[in-house]
Amino acid sequence: MTDALDATLVAEEFVHRMSWKQLLALSLATLLVVSIVAGMSFFNDSTKKAQSSDVFGGEDGWRAFSVVAPIDTGINVYHDHFRTNETYPQWLLDGLGVNKVCDVTLEGSWQERYDADKETCWDTLTASDIVYFPGTKIIGSAPDGDSDILILDDPSDGHGSAVTGAVLDANPNAVIYFVEGFSEQAVQSAANQPLVDVITTSFGAIGSIPVPGIERATESAVIEFGKIHTGAADNSPSPAVQDATAGPPWSIGIAGYAEEGDDQKEIMSGSYPDISADWTQVLPNHDDIDGYHETSGTSFATPRTAGILSFVLESLRHEFQDASSGASPDARGLNLVNGSDGEGNPISINNANIREALNLSAWYPDLGWDPTSGTMPISPVAPCTQTGWGLVNLSNIEPIIKHLNGTEPLADRAGDVVACMNLNQAAREAYWGAYPTLPAQLHGVGEEGVQRRD
Repeated sequence: MTDALDATLVAEEFVHRMSWKQLLALSLATLLVVSIVAGMSFFNDSTKKAQSSDVFGGEDGWRAFSVVAPIDTGINVYHDHFRTNETYPQWLLDGLGVNKVCDVTLEGSWQERYDADKETCWDTLTASDIVYFPGTKIIGSAPDGDSDILILDDPSDGHGSAVTGAVLDANPNAVIYFVEGFSEQAVQSAANQPLVDVITTSFGAIGSIPVPGIERATESAVIEFGKIHTGAADNSPSPAVQDATAGPPWSIGIAGYAEEGDDQKEIMSGSYPDISADWTQVLPNHDDIDGYHETSGTSFATPRTAGILSFVLESLRHEFQDASSGASPDARGLNLVNGSDGEGNPISINNANIREALNLSAWYPDLGWDPTSGTMPISPVAPCTQTGWGLVNLSNIEPIIKHLNGTEPLADRAGDVVACMNLNQAAREAYWGAYPTLPAQLHGVGEEGVQRRD
């Protein structure tokens, strides 16, 4: 109760210090969310099934690839979900700054493997290490250096293993640059990596109270280095506009919906985001080698979307003979795809192009709402206030690729949807454009104010 009261007092003090632009932005978001209730209705039954796409091979000695950076609690490098027969080429390891290799044990129980590697790997790691784990898809780091076992998921936790599992469920070929931490420093360490394409974060202030978080680091990642940032909205109906993870206009804020249920909005999921993605998934355990569990939250909808965008980038890079990754301002001119077509014409695709295609591909369901499902019917009146541009799952991959390669451009969204999301963007730009500049040590939110969004 005391923690809740403290959080309320922090929020009230922060609101008192807001400029008129910030108050206007927050008020617009709140008023639009209130409109959700007035517009609820039921829909006729139909289905939208997730579709898989083939894995795309590469050229010039190694395949096309994409690098995703989950920022989270740690990762279970021993789980089968993260295994691979590939060996990452040395140029890729060099490009990601790898300075240590841990040949972890890949036989026996989880405990047996950990015990076998404790002295040679886990006890030797420092905050400055970037570690490659051969036989896995994982390159890991822990720049905060404040956990009992760096990089490895805590035996009592498991959040980071599940988050990373969601990335790989959407793109099994993704190269994982995993960062353990909940801080601005952890996010910035991934932003500074030139080969990272997508940074995904699934934590933030409880209830989306308007306090500083990781927004300066995600701004650097997107604006300065051209990367994509997917940020989890809160697991509450709170507006996402003021949320430091999902709210900034440079971030893709993600709420949740019930995929393969009734495809409606999850009640306990942020409002007025950019998009909504799969809320409930079956993901790898953190303390064994082959077990899975069902879990729910924007924590997992968000990395699933990161994996979808990673798959899109990998496919386009293969198609346009782009042998690298990231959007380095020096080497790639802030382009996430930097290649050429079959006739030698240059092809470039940047963050804004990817976001436009994602927004155009999103959809609103026309299914009947099941009142026993625990979901909220998506309103026919301003559905964007609930789900943003709409729902996104694996079925969006092919339309996004075809739009970006020019073979089948997506249609414009309806005028009312565009107007609603333009208002969303204006509110976010007004709020975050006026956001106060704070000393660097105040940018992060302390552990007592951070919540994993599961």
